[in-house]
Amino acid sequence: MTTCKKKTARTCSKGHTYYKSSDCPTCPICELERKPDTGFLSELSAPARRALENNGVISLQQLSKFSEKDILQWHGMGPASLPKLREALKTNGLSFKR
Repeated sequence: MTTCKKKTARTCSKGHTYYKSSDCPTCPICELERKPDTGFLSELSAPARRALENNGVISLQQLSKFSEKDILQWHGMGPASLPKLREALKTNGLSFKR
């Protein structure tokens, strides 16, 4: 038996109206506006990008100071993001901390 939560209308501080069924306060319209156009962060989902940003990682050099195990512990970061991050690091001559 699956339970479907009803989506409720919400308005963010910028005035965007959106619908969500979860308790997550993040406005999807604001998230799209924040998404970078280029760079490794532009390749990630919004939760993964926020996980990195919330932990002070905005560059590949900063990312290379962490192990894969470290970043998988961060809320919002999942294993689906690892191949993109590995490739971005490799392309720039870097790797995750061992």
